[in-house]
Amino acid sequence: MILDILENSGLYESIHPRFKKAFDYLKNTDLVALPFGKIELEGASLVVNVVEITGKAADAAKMETHNKFIDIQVPIGKTETMGWISGSKLTEATEAYNADKDVSFFANKASNFIAVQPFEFAVFFPKDGHQPGIAEGIYKKIIVKVLV
Repeated sequence: MILDILENSGLYESIHPRFKKAFDYLKNTDLVALPFGKIELEGASLVVNVVEITGKAADAAKMETHNKFIDIQVPIGKTETMGWISGSKLTEATEAYNADKDVSFFANKASNFIAVQPFEFAVFFPKDGHQPGIAEGIYKKIIVKVLV
């Protein structure tokens, strides 16, 4: 898991071959003006999802993991709290892995919570348990899906 500001994304570009393209897009695009929807930067291997989120309380936010994709999450409209726990500590599956959606859900709650400010980013690697969407109200968010 990584938390940082977009201006520092160059520090992480060597972690994965698609990170540079993903971060270049995030830094060189007017994220506020992006319409909701999906933008393929490299087919299904690098996808930008522009979504509207309805925030929820921590006890209502679902813990999830992915197997095939890395998430780069950027809240746009407001600060979003995101929970994290090591995937090795997830023991209470509520929904088995869905290969089509690349997601598993768990009843476990986060061991750590981070407040991600607008235009900061959080990176969640496969097996990082993450509990996003903890906020009040409705806001815009960018979720970049990077094939491992």
